[in-house]
Amino acid sequence: MRDEYRIWEQRQIDRGIDVEWVKERIKEFKVETPSWGYGDSGTRFKTFKQAGVPRNLFEKLEDAAQVNKYTGICPTVAIHIPWDKEDDYSKVVEYAAQLGLKIGAVNPNLFQDDDYKFGSITNVRPEVRRKAIDHMLECIDIAKQVGSKIISLWLADGTNYPGQGDFRARKHWIEESLQEVYAALEDDMRLLIEYKCFEPGFYHTDIADWGMSYTFASKLGPKAQVLVDLGHHLQGTNVEHIVAFLLDEGKIGGFHFNNRKYADDDLIVGSINPYELFLIFNELVAASLDSKTASTAANIAYMIDQSHCIEPKIPAMIRSVLNIQTAYAKALLVNREQLKAAQEANDVMAAEAAVREAFETDVRPLLEMVREEMGLNPDPLKAYLESGYGEKILSRGIGGKGWE
Repeated sequence: MRDEYRIWEQRQIDRGIDVEWVKERIKEFKVETPSWGYGDSGTRFKTFKQAGVPRNLFEKLEDAAQVNKYTGICPTVAIHIPWDKEDDYSKVVEYAAQLGLKIGAVNPNLFQDDDYKFGSITNVRPEVRRKAIDHMLECIDIAKQVGSKIISLWLADGTNYPGQGDFRARKHWIEESLQEVYAALEDDMRLLIEYKCFEPGFYHTDIADWGMSYTFASKLGPKAQVLVDLGHHLQGTNVEHIVAFLLDEGKIGGFHFNNRKYADDDLIVGSINPYELFLIFNELVAASLDSKTASTAANIAYMIDQSHCIEPKIPAMIRSVLNIQTAYAKALLVNREQLKAAQEANDVMAAEAAVREAFETDVRPLLEMVREEMGLNPDPLKAYLESGYGEKILSRGIGGKGWE
């Protein structure tokens, strides 16, 4: 492996790439995995139960620890309330620490209660809006208990038919509700506002795109930012352009990584369109090197939001993490000076080639060497599959804790 890496390294040096800098950036990169990605989940049609899935939050943390053990870059786990609600969160924090983990973003659930059939904070009934606000305030309190600094908010609120709701009244209710939630945040906490073009409302969604999320976040203040979910866009949307725009505005706070073929498929990130994932990281790396946007880029929360329906949970999560790491590594290999020179000369072919060359570079020798230097197995997925952990947890049986 070392001989192969040395050949690879020299090729990159010849291209003008600082390989040691690239390796250090890869080692520093972190990805947060979601508790719900380890439990049973499915489509609106069926949840396929799997043997060995976690029966509680503590077992979800155990599985997440396996992903971190073999990838070395997943030290935090996002939780979803009430799916992960516990009576004593100090025990959660303590157990996570024993596993080498911390609790990451806290996600409120404003879509699975019967009262939210016609909306949560956009509901015409004031008592329902109050209930939704109180739940978000509860999540902020939980975040304080577990040491989390991020509240990730997605609203399922929308309508199915023209005339069903008053667009402007619903907008005002969102603003009023989020102002109260925002005021409850501590100074070092952030509210990340997600968006989605459709589903479960098929006529309109109250926060339907990045522009609406950006508007709400801008009105709230600096502690509110946009959360970009890769599956939450219409077909053909230029996501990397959105990312670049939000970076320049200082308003991108995080990602929910997944992939899709048609809509919000929640497929393994990078499995359908790896070039798009690379191009997104290309913008993120470029922003990290610009003094005007470096602080925003450095503060982005990279989180996975996938609910594997037919895949084995832990291997699917490891594969997702590795695909993200691969895209990031390739983006670090773009020759920025060469690209800038081509852009300034309006040399379209040279500019496109500078980006494409990095994408087409095989980064496996690089990543294997990085993992070896980090004390990890060069092939994380193979190492996990050979560990016997997957067979061990089968004793949990069928009927674990997933979506509720």
